[in-house]
Amino acid sequence: MEITEAVIIMLAGLWLFLPAMLPNSAAVVFGGGKPMDMGKEWNGKRILGDGKTWRGFFGGGFSGMILGLMLMGISFLFGSEDLFGYINLQTGIGVAACLAFGSLLGDLMGSFIKRRLGIERGKKAPILDQYDFLIGAFLLTSLFYPQWIYSTYIEGYNILALVFLLIVTLLLHRVMNIIGYKAGLKDVPW
Repeated sequence: MEITEAVIIMLAGLWLFLPAMLPNSAAVVFGGGKPMDMGKEWNGKRILGDGKTWRGFFGGGFSGMILGLMLMGISFLFGSEDLFGYINLQTGIGVAACLAFGSLLGDLMGSFIKRRLGIERGKKAPILDQYDFLIGAFLLTSLFYPQWIYSTYIEGYNILALVFLLIVTLLLHRVMNIIGYKAGLKDVPW
């Protein structure tokens, strides 16, 4: 395998995963309102916390789906028959929806776990903070499109796309949180 080929595989994996990377940031922008857990507790601890709202969930999820549609449109304009890896419009919409809402479900699960561990909202939880959305996106998409996940991120040299995604996620997570903090959208820079 040539280096150029490896770079293309890694960048394609990132491109295809973008609908999962936008929703959590968009959820902060669209968020507010009543929390998803309605302020309820489980075993004396909040289920999710005030930071997880329905408005943020749907605003973030639909933002990811819209980004997926935009990526497919760009692919179509460049004459890509398989929409640069989304295969076709129907599959692409489904994959984008699974990636977007799966990332938010992963983030919700991360919050749920943090509350069970006694970690308050905004406090650090290394690895969980960085990868909860990625795990959720992969799990939900694997349920509905297992062959797409396998052929895009696991099969043969495509594993490079997954490794690259893991590395980029760490870096982007840090950068986006700092931006959100400086913009006044987040209380803490992590």
